[in-house]
Amino acid sequence: MVKLDILSDPICPWCYFGATQLFRALSDRPDHPFTIEWHPFQLNAAMPAEGAPRAPYLSAKFGGEEALVSADARLNAYAAENNIPLDTVAMTKVPNTLNAHRLIHWAGLEGVQTPVVLALYRAYFAEGRDIGATEVLADIADHVGMDASVVLKLLESDADVEMISSRDAHSREMGVSSVPTFIVGQRHAVPGAQPAELWVKVIDELLAEAAQPEG
Repeated sequence: MVKLDILSDPICPWCYFGATQLFRALSDRPDHPFTIEWHPFQLNAAMPAEGAPRAPYLSAKFGGEEALVSADARLNAYAAENNIPLDTVAMTKVPNTLNAHRLIHWAGLEGVQTPVVLALYRAYFAEGRDIGATEVLADIADHVGMDASVVLKLLESDADVEMISSRDAHSREMGVSSVPTFIVGQRHAVPGAQPAELWVKVIDELLAEAAQPEG
């Protein structure tokens, strides 16, 4: 098996696109060698806990309303070209993702990390849900078989808050400056939303290497 570490944020559209392309490749290559682990990287760590209205927040971040319209147009064009569900109109809020990252961590302990991450992407980008809201996170947890009541209690506490922040900081100290970042076999970093075809090529190369006789 080959470890595939993925650094991402569930409100990052290119993380969503990149994950969608990766899993299309994995579907085409069900014998792939990857063991996947997701790692936290908050794009907006200073975001208020309740989040912020999307349009004014991103307009200020990008340099004006026209810049936001242009950025959304680029996202919508990519989504349409690659047949990826996206509803930028429904995305009215930019949530704080600390609690989403906590949920991803707990999901990893229960062996359902990837289903939770993909559900978070779908909830935010396709359905416009507030993935900073505890009730939304508990609902996502419930749908993948986690105990929603336990998740709610954990979210009401400060469990693993410092750990998530520490892991995020560690990634930045190691040189990661943007997401998504995919690290293959703890050696090769693959940045950005890569097409499914690239991942198929990577998988085929890894399978070919594994099939070669030793010596």
